[in-house]
Amino acid sequence: MYQVYGDRRSGNCYKVVLMLHLLGVEYRWHEVDILAGETQSDAFLAKNPNGKIPVLELEDGTCLWESNAILNFLADGTGFLPSEPRLRTQVLQWQFFEQYSHEPYVAVARFIQLYQGLPAERREEYEVCQVRGYKALRVMEQQLQRTPFLVGEQYSIADIALYAYTHVAHEGGFRLDDYPAIQAWLARVAAQPGHVAIG
Repeated sequence: MYQVYGDRRSGNCYKVVLMLHLLGVEYRWHEVDILAGETQSDAFLAKNPNGKIPVLELEDGTCLWESNAILNFLADGTGFLPSEPRLRTQVLQWQFFEQYSHEPYVAVARFIQLYQGLPAERREEYEVCQVRGYKALRVMEQQLQRTPFLVGEQYSIADIALYAYTHVAHEGGFRLDDYPAIQAWLARVAAQPGHVAIG
């Protein structure tokens, strides 16, 4: 049985949980308190020397880390990861976009607001996250005006990767009123068989 180490409120950890539920794969959850420094313990660093969640531990003791890498591992050979090279590359394209243009702003704003209570010393950083986060949302909106999912007609791990923090973007101060295509996409993702909520 897979072992998953993470924080139930974390969007990156939620990606893994959602994927496992969609596949109907059993796993054992291990809660990790990042604010208490548990990711920096010797025991945790033995699983992920980078000291971050999530971690997926396989039955042989091998540990995989980085949420999007774990998604690719779990989705390999399933309909959630296309085998056709162009489509598979487009999935990767959106995963890289999530990690470089979306998560650093939408997720960080959420962390500052939800986890830290919007402290004064991070207010300027929070405002920068708002500007850049909305830019990422506009990119998604443009694509989702053309196709029901991020890579055409098929629900894939590209959608899972970006759904994770987009559907809780309001917890980072983002309003989606002006993004009807994103709102419709969020509803489509939530309606998929096997879907499970965050937390």
